[in-house]
Amino acid sequence: MRIQRPTFQRPEPPAPNGSPTRIAITLGDPNGIGPEVVLKSLHDPGLVPSMTPVLIGSAHVLRVHADVLGFSDLDIHVVDEVPDEVPPGDVALLDVSERPEPPVTFGTTTADGGRLAMRAVERAVDACLAGTVDAMATAPISKEAVRKAGYDIPGHTEYIAERTGTAKPTMMMVAGGLRVGLVTSHVPLSEVPSLVTEEAILEKVRVIDESLRTDFAIDDPKMAVLGLNPHAGEAGAFGQEEETVIAPAVEAAREEGFRVDGPVAADGFFATQLEAGYDAVLAMYHDQGLVPFKALAFDHGVNYTAGLPIVRTSPDHGTALGIAGKGMALAGSMRSALEVAVAVARHRQAAAPTA
Repeated sequence: MRIQRPTFQRPEPPAPNGSPTRIAITLGDPNGIGPEVVLKSLHDPGLVPSMTPVLIGSAHVLRVHADVLGFSDLDIHVVDEVPDEVPPGDVALLDVSERPEPPVTFGTTTADGGRLAMRAVERAVDACLAGTVDAMATAPISKEAVRKAGYDIPGHTEYIAERTGTAKPTMMMVAGGLRVGLVTSHVPLSEVPSLVTEEAILEKVRVIDESLRTDFAIDDPKMAVLGLNPHAGEAGAFGQEEETVIAPAVEAAREEGFRVDGPVAADGFFATQLEAGYDAVLAMYHDQGLVPFKALAFDHGVNYTAGLPIVRTSPDHGTALGIAGKGMALAGSMRSALEVAVAVARHRQAAAPTA
């Protein structure tokens, strides 16, 4: 599928063994909308048959959010390990809370909330590495709460990369055929120019190309590489990075056999070239890629981490503390994250060499 104004998720391929895909779903920050969007997603009858969902977090937190939503029929089974199947309408949950009833204070950032959220992520990563689940989908965490809990990390992506021994993970936003990768992600804008190097660009091209082939089953992917400066530097009038760094990186990528174009002016790309035959676009920094992506695909976009040995997805939004506990959160992005997790896990299984 080529880049286009997103029609959102492509159907997942059938599971190679015919069984539902096992997905570990972390509940995110208990004081945000994470548990709410997870519950709403799992109430979608069209989604659950494709997977065996295993929630990771706190049963008490889940019940608090379920009460807000009026999900009185919720049947939570606290388990010690991933079950082979989950009966329709039931919820299997690995409870990682340090106490039976951790506090839920909607709309706040607390060390307790950050600690619980990260314990769930840790357990999900372990389950993926052990092979007891096929993928993980993470509900939003609060970076402030995580810092209060003593974690010195920019976000999910960096933490999971460290836990899995991945040196160069790549954040890639996905909505159907629209895929946007980033050279730099959670860094101050003032540091971006020094981090946009020829090797950094080339490394991201390699990771994204491999992901497009293996994770999205695209045989001969083509990628657009954006410029850094306005109008891609306008032949040096607005900056030199296009001529000194980005163009040489694109040429080096071509010499390695990758199908890449660039540097392309970022301001017009998403308006004029979404149907130009590209399977992905590589942006130089966070907002350059995510602002247009979210404008086109908010409530359906997925944050996918390419380059990991495990499959990890997340919705493209945060904890939305301002509406937490009000039942107002839209669950489309979380649902899409689960769909992409299933699809990528099955693509990887289909591509894996047989014994």
